[in-house]
Amino acid sequence: MNKIEHLGIAVANLEEAEARWTQLLGVAPYRREEVPTEGVRTAFFQVGPNKVELLEATHPESPIAKFIAKRGEGIHHTAFSVPDIKLEMSRLQAQGYRLLSDEPRPGAENMWVCFLHPKEANGVLVELCQPRE
Repeated sequence: MNKIEHLGIAVANLEEAEARWTQLLGVAPYRREEVPTEGVRTAFFQVGPNKVELLEATHPESPIAKFIAKRGEGIHHTAFSVPDIKLEMSRLQAQGYRLLSDEPRPGAENMWVCFLHPKEANGVLVELCQPRE
């Protein structure tokens, strides 16, 4: 894995969270996007070399809605940049890690994404990201 790509934070109301995080970080989000495949609306903040992604559910059955219902708002996932997502998925599966999908899916910011089950990383949902080209 190359680096931490971003931290994902589940929020109940994206507009309210954007205002709070804009004030906290001193910068406005540089990108807003809806990701139908994941059932979320997102806002990204650039903080130095790092990114923070706010995620709001677009429907009650989305993973974010379920996460908030169970745990409340907060850190949802840590995303790591990888040079070859399929190769990384194969490597992890061969080592016994459970992936939440068999193939990479389209994600925010024109990325291919795949998630590892949180039980595989001490309760942390891990996202693998590779730019789509």
